[in-house]
Formats: sequence, structure tokens, C-alpha cells
Amino acid sequence: MQKDTNKGYIALLGWSLSAIEAAEKFDRRYIVVAPDWAEDYCQQHDIPYVSWDFERLNDRSLEIATTLKEKGVNVAVPLFEETVEWAGAINSVLLDNPRLYGQSLLLRDKALMKRRAQLGGIRVGIFEEAHDKEDVVRFLKRVNQTLLKLDGDPNDPIHLKAFDKAGCLGHRIIRTPDEVDTIPEEEFPVLMESHLDGWEFAVEAWIHNGKIAFLNISEYVTLGYSVFVPASPELEKYRAQITAQIEKLIKTFDIEFGLIHPEYFVTSDGEMYFGEVAYRPPGFKVFELLERVYGFNAYQASMLVFDPHTTAEEVAAFFPKEVVDADGFAGCFGVYPRWRVVSRLELPEEVEDHPYFESHELTTPMEETVTKRTAFGTHWGLVYFKGDDAHTLRDLLKHQEDLDFYV
Repeated sequence: MQKDTNKGYIALLGWSLSAIEAAEKFDRRYIVVAPDWAEDYCQQHDIPYVSWDFERLNDRSLEIATTLKEKGVNVAVPLFEETVEWAGAINSVLLDNPRLYGQSLLLRDKALMKRRAQLGGIRVGIFEEAHDKEDVVRFLKRVNQTLLKLDGDPNDPIHLKAFDKAGCLGHRIIRTPDEVDTIPEEEFPVLMESHLDGWEFAVEAWIHNGKIAFLNISEYVTLGYSVFVPASPELEKYRAQITAQIEKLIKTFDIEFGLIHPEYFVTSDGEMYFGEVAYRPPGFKVFELLERVYGFNAYQASMLVFDPHTTAEEVAAFFPKEVVDADGFAGCFGVYPRWRVVSRLELPEEVEDHPYFESHELTTPMEETVTKRTAFGTHWGLVYFKGDDAHTLRDLLKHQEDLDFYV
């Protein structure tokens, strides 16, 4: 597509073919910042590219910001959790705003993030850092003591999360002191949180000039397994409350532009609790699901709101109206083999024959023995569905958990 030199020149941090394809079809100039293994592919396909390994930030970190500035790049867009800090460091130079680096640390370190949220008057559960197994046992006991548990009562679980990993990576649920022994020493330090009973959901909000340009509510059917967009009418009825929470989040974290992907719990009495917030695209191909129902490309949406040259009129013209402009509901299911030994991929007939079934990206198993899942684990691929009724889709996604895709 013809590039508009009056618009921003964007650096995409991390390797994502979906983001590159979106950038190719968008009117902004772009450059990919990725490790050196991407160089051959970029040369073969004429993709603008600069090599950089996203190690921990160190004394050489400013080199990439200087390189991009010399090329005339205006802004860096993080595509993965591991590049959020880099985007903050680079944008603090490109946009001459040192606060952006500090902000990126808040959006990366889950303990700092929770403290900042608390300071902003946002409701969070009880949380603490753990440096060893003794800290975890102590926290488990203290949480249950606070909940006035008696001897013999089952413990309320606690959640352990890595400080700076995406989503479910490193997420464990601990119910008893015995389970603490299963945590490898190298996973420490971790963030510990009390369990919040409630309906967990996620939000994708594109922000321009400190205001929400588009807000999607993603409904989890089972966390780590399935999600669909837009949310069912039962969850969408909280939209006004959710919007108010996002506005509070924008103010608390001082966010002027970009995409945020927070997670919340709504309790049975309608209270909203903040889980965490990411400053990058969500997992589970939610961007692709949004395109299926709304028609806009969510990667292009991110480039649009990050670009300092974007006008308010351009933003207003780009985004559809939430919910009312959606063409049905789109969801996906992450497949985990249910057997310890598998030999082939076999898509159940009832899945292929269902009118809501669209496609899948499952591949033939490379190994027969299925690795035991630690914590939430990683799915083997996604199955996509789309239809007119939220409840039919929700039940269908839930039902997939009982089916065998690998036998």
C-alpha cells in the first residue's frame, strides 16, 4: 500500500507475521525490530528490518532508540510482553518523554502494577511477593486466617504468577502447603494473590489522547481454554461500569495512547476487581476474532493510536461502534491433548459438522508422549467458531473441553 510520509513512521517490536501483514496494508511506514534470525525472511520478502535481541535492558539499550531516531522513526509499538519495557525505553527517547520508561515498568512488573492500582483507588485482592517456598506457605496460611477458616475447612486457593510474563505463563493455583513443594526454585521470585471469586473477563481498549477510542469486552468461557467477542448480553450489561474502570485505569497509569489489555473480575454483588493490565496485544488470537466480527484490523488500530501524527478525526473514522456494529460472535478454543500418549490428530465430526465451526490451526503431533502440563501450560493450537447467538457459542466452546482432538 502507498505510504503517507505525513503520517508516523512506526517500529514494530517483536516478530509477528500478522502485524507485518497489517502494516503492509496500512498507510504508515514501518520497520520491524526483531532478532537476527528474522533477517533472511525480511530480505526475501522486502520487509523493512533492523536486528535487535531483546535481552534484559542494559547499558546498550539506548543504541536501538538512537538507531531508530536516526532513521526517522516516530514511535515503537510493543507486540509481546517481552518488548513492553523496550517500547517504554525507546519511546521515552523518540517522544522525548522520560516518564514513558517508568510507566512501562509499572505495566510489566505485576507487583508494582498492583501497588499503583491501589494508589489510584482501584480495587485489588490481597497480594505479596514471595522469594521462597516459606513465603508462599506463610501467605496461604495468612489469607485463610483472614477469611476466618476453621480447622478442617478447605483452604481458599492462592494464585502464583511470574512478575513479568504474559497471561497464563507461570500461573499456578496453590491450595495446600504440600503443593508448594512442586514449585521449582528457579520460578522465584513470584507474585502471590488471594483468589477472587467472580466472573473473570478481559478488555481491549485503544486509547488516543487519553480517551477511549474503542473498548471491547472479551468473555472467557474457561480461562486458558476459550474466549469469544463481543461478550454476551449478560456481561455487556456491565459496559458502563467497565468503561468507568478503564477510565480510572488510564488516569492512574497516566496512559495517553496505545492499546491496553486489562483483566477484571465482577463479583456476584456487581463489584469490579482489577486483575492485571498488559500494554500489548492479547493472546488467544483475540485480534483475529475482532476482525471476524467488526471488520477492522486490530494491529492497524494499534499503529493508529500509537502514531503521534494521528488526528482525532482519523481515529473516529477508523473504529466501528461497539457491539451494535458486530456481525455475530466469534470465539476460539485452545486444544490440550487429554491423553498422555497420542498418535494422530482427529478432528471430531461433531465439531466439523457444527454450523458455527470455521477453521482450525491444529497440526499433527510431533511426539507421541504428551508433556505433563505445568501450571496452565500451552495449548496445541486453536479451533475457531463464529455464529449469531452468544449462548450457543458459549455452550459450544465449553463442550469442546470434553472432546478428544488428539487420539
